[in-house]
Amino acid sequence: MILCSYRDGPDGQLRIVAPDFATTTRMKRSSFQQMMDLGPAEPEGAPEALDRHRIASPLPRAYQFLDASAYVNHVELVRRARGAEMPERFRTDPLMYQGGSDAFLAPTDPVHHDPAWGVDFEAEVAVVIGRVDQGASVDAARAAIRWIMVCNDWSLRNLIPDELAKGFGFVQSKPACAFAPFARSVDDCPGWDGGRLHATMCVDLNGAPFGRLQSGVDMTFDFPTLIAHAAKTRDLAAGTIIGSGTVSNKRDGGPGRTIADGGAGYACIAEQRMVETIATGAAVTPFLQPGDRVEIWMEDEDGRDLFGRISQRLETA
Repeated sequence: MILCSYRDGPDGQLRIVAPDFATTTRMKRSSFQQMMDLGPAEPEGAPEALDRHRIASPLPRAYQFLDASAYVNHVELVRRARGAEMPERFRTDPLMYQGGSDAFLAPTDPVHHDPAWGVDFEAEVAVVIGRVDQGASVDAARAAIRWIMVCNDWSLRNLIPDELAKGFGFVQSKPACAFAPFARSVDDCPGWDGGRLHATMCVDLNGAPFGRLQSGVDMTFDFPTLIAHAAKTRDLAAGTIIGSGTVSNKRDGGPGRTIADGGAGYACIAEQRMVETIATGAAVTPFLQPGDRVEIWMEDEDGRDLFGRISQRLETA
């Protein structure tokens, strides 16, 4: 099953989407969150042509959004770029923070940030889960995964160091993120193996390829592991979103190469800057400037679009 939400109040209007993405039908449950709380819903009424201008993120808001760093290659590059070794425990104990979830951006909403803040995108896979009890096992966590989505987790890189130096985590440096138009159920998502999504994460910057990464490769922690980690000391409500963190691939035993050099590229600007710093001592690629546009989508092994496209433009604050 494929779902989307039309813009309609804070929680949107739930719609079921045809496999060809051409039509949608209203659902008896009024919103995605209501469906997660009360159970599956049936279509109501006749199919209508999909109106992409009305599409919000599948969950326009959520009770909880927990974002991880499941691709340890990304974390290792961050440390190497500043001359620090990565603690070995980062390979066995996931990094995770609680992001803002009171209002997500629609997949085509512009963003308004000061370019001096170091505006960057992050292409991620995300899952939506049913209720998970505190202390749940990895197997119980796996059984709770209901939906797969794609996220653009906006980051303000130049604000991060001061926030982390306080020892309390992200707030100002992690503004509202956006999700691709469509959520797919786990039983209708090509490439889903129960813990990882095996598909190509595609990123274009200003119309040019920036990343073509394999999301199932180099993912140190799968989603069941991340969910069980989050549930160690708390219940997780139905509708909780778990993000993978920036998709990151190793290539040829090294940190990776740009698309222009025949590599997989990157899912965020920061990672390319880290590689530049490691290789030459200085970052060259700038963060986003007003007018820049990023597009993020995922393709299956046959090149078919799985979740629709995030297409967002940076505008001044």
